Amino acid sequence: MKETSSIYDYLSDTEVAQLKNFIKDKETPFVVLDLKRIAQNYHDLKTNLPIAKIYYAAKANPHPEVIKLLYNKGSNFDVASIYEIDQLLALGIPPERMSYGNTIKKAEHIAYAYKKGIRIFATDSFSDVDKIAANAPGSKVLFRILLEGGNADWPLSKKFGAHPDLVYKLIIETNKKNLIPYGLSFHVGSQQRDIGQWDNAIAFCKYIMDGLKTEGIRLQALNLGGGFPTKYVHKTRTLSEYCSSIMQFLREDFGNEIPEIMIEPGRSMVGNAGVLVSQIIMVSQKSFTDENKWVFIDAGKFNGLIETLDEAIKYPIFWEHAQPNEQNTEKVILAGPTCDSADIMYERYQYKFPASIKEGDKLLILSIGAYSTSYCSVSFNGFPPLTTYLLDENSQEQKTLPGITE
Repeated sequence: MKETSSIYDYLSDTEVAQLKNFIKDKETPFVVLDLKRIAQNYHDLKTNLPIAKIYYAAKANPHPEVIKLLYNKGSNFDVASIYEIDQLLALGIPPERMSYGNTIKKAEHIAYAYKKGIRIFATDSFSDVDKIAANAPGSKVLFRILLEGGNADWPLSKKFGAHPDLVYKLIIETNKKNLIPYGLSFHVGSQQRDIGQWDNAIAFCKYIMDGLKTEGIRLQALNLGGGFPTKYVHKTRTLSEYCSSIMQFLREDFGNEIPEIMIEPGRSMVGNAGVLVSQIIMVSQKSFTDENKWVFIDAGKFNGLIETLDEAIKYPIFWEHAQPNEQNTEKVILAGPTCDSADIMYERYQYKFPASIKEGDKLLILSIGAYSTSYCSVSFNGFPPLTTYLLDENSQEQKTLPGITE
């Protein structure tokens, strides 16, 4: 698909002006998070896929203000650990609004979650089912199907889920225990642009659910997971296109008997709401004949940009003084500040910046609201985690929470 080339493809003139004014006197690197955009993203998903019960994937961005905003909008939450459970409980989120979606968990953590009131658990193995049965009796269980996640920028294959044949037997075994076989779940891969991936996954689930009816087991729910893309360098289809296609697939396979639908958005809920502001530390070349200009910035893989691993996620990145249709640009290699040779964000895919960029200038890395602050290391090389500044949902007044570490 076509690549976008201007900051104005992502932000309005007013937003660009506001952002440039906002960044003048603040120490980099930091993230600016727009709560208004998150609220709009939630509204758009509810409008376009009204039959789905939303379980926001807290791991995407667990900032307390994000959690509280989405809770007040009506969201439920997909949690991956007892630590996320504790955070949400401390914010006043009731346990019945949570689902323990991680299929890899300790027995004592299952027991802890159950004690706190969690009653929905995801699984993909006999070992995990045994632990749930022993430590969370009577709970509802979602069974995750293994998908390849083809065409996704950040695939989630291999580690999570089980082959449909194994899942089928797993459900039959679970039905013999003091548990409720509740539904199937899948994930088509994070930043998935191929609508057809949902079609294949839903058809798989229908096949399994029909087979289980012959065993006297009727699953109630279908968890579509996450996967909706946000807007990075490569354009995607609109949310309404994805949702309308998913509704079509559900009707084609289930007719008038569509099960309870769950969905776990993360990236699509918060991705376009964040901007990472980073300063250029050094501009250099490795030799007199080197055609590649190296641009080192004060943010890297270990403090906000881990999803540039293997150059998987290509963020829109712009010079702070960028103009539409910038001339006299040159390709650069973009690297981070740490003493680790892996801290190179983009070497094969080279961004273009004006030849006039210099040390001290700032770069604006857009669509960074998901999996940036939550992935930061505690203090690799002593560099602190990113500070988050919030733009209030209602007033758009700037308020700050420096040093927030999710």
